[in-house]
Amino acid sequence: MSSKRVTIIGGGIVGLATACKLSRRSPDSRITVLEKEAKVCAHQSGHNSGVLHAGLYYKPGSLKARLAVSGVKEMVAFCREHKIPHEICGKLVVAADESEVPRLRDLHERGTKNGLEGLQYLNGDQMREVEPHVGGVAGLRVPQEGIVDYDKVCEAMRGEIEARGGSVLLRAEVRGLALKNGEWRINTAAGEQAADFVINCAGLHCDRVSMLAGEKREVRIVPFRGEYYKIRPESQHLVRGLIYPVPDPQFPFLGVHFTRLIYGGIEAGPNAVLAFAREGYRKTDFKPADLWDALAFPGLWRFLLKHKRMGWEELRRSFSKRLFCESLQRLVPDIRVEDLSPGGAGVRAQAMSPDGTLVQDFCLLQRRLALHVLNAPSPGATASLAIGEEIVKTVATEL
Repeated sequence: MSSKRVTIIGGGIVGLATACKLSRRSPDSRITVLEKEAKVCAHQSGHNSGVLHAGLYYKPGSLKARLAVSGVKEMVAFCREHKIPHEICGKLVVAADESEVPRLRDLHERGTKNGLEGLQYLNGDQMREVEPHVGGVAGLRVPQEGIVDYDKVCEAMRGEIEARGGSVLLRAEVRGLALKNGEWRINTAAGEQAADFVINCAGLHCDRVSMLAGEKREVRIVPFRGEYYKIRPESQHLVRGLIYPVPDPQFPFLGVHFTRLIYGGIEAGPNAVLAFAREGYRKTDFKPADLWDALAFPGLWRFLLKHKRMGWEELRRSFSKRLFCESLQRLVPDIRVEDLSPGGAGVRAQAMSPDGTLVQDFCLLQRRLALHVLNAPSPGATASLAIGEEIVKTVATEL
């Protein structure tokens, strides 16, 4: 690669990982990361449950499956290198009743095809040796999954970028993009920038940044808020590691689960409700432009009509601790309403097609002198270094 000015828009984990990979592959390139907030890792990357996903759920052969499996290995190695707190504690996927057992076996087969090692199908007694308080009739043990501090991962990535001569500019929201005579002119809140190549990793705003670059929005980001409860200290003995449900193919989201956190404590959730702002972490957060952008998109209405029962149940669960608890009891029957205290929330940047289907795979759109990451939800954080490597390989001939 020759020396070129490369600007990466978005200082979340995917943007930082891409800058890290590029700085290693092309040390002569002048790399700039533009982040609109006062810190890196301010939104999706810093508002997740900190899970290291091994690639169990994803369609074999998909970009998501391939990059999740390689990405978790890279992320663990990165954490070891930088002494970032992490733990490979394993995950248990639970079939709550006999109707879910065939889907659990399908997951076992899918995980094996994706290259996961050490998967174990467990009967009820065997899985209660792993998680003594778990309910259900069968489980799938996924030993390669774990937990991590993604904030520290992002800070370490930023350190690598700057140590190799790159720049991370904060409070530098991108307001305009224009390609003239083979050069990008980028209007930001921190002043004008020039670049030979632009990589859009803007997460919750990636579709809008692509529009600034002249792209038509074929898919749109629709923000879904995921709300969590914390398990009170006196009840945390009920969960040892990660306890997940068997996904229901009728519904587009995974469902509530239990996550042990890297610094102690346990989170339970999330649900999934439409957020009234792209950065709407509270029920009361409301941004008219964001809400109108979602409501004016026909794909959202098609999605809601297709999943109206699920949408209603998720909304009710958002306002009812009792209903939330009942969902959790399918996994851990001993959990009680009084065990739950308010937790945090995250907003998922979910790409949606005009026909109302969710874009399931990672989506990289390559254009002349630009690449747009238009969908990188979970396991985007785990797979970030692998996504960065994929981006660098994709654009190598242009740099």
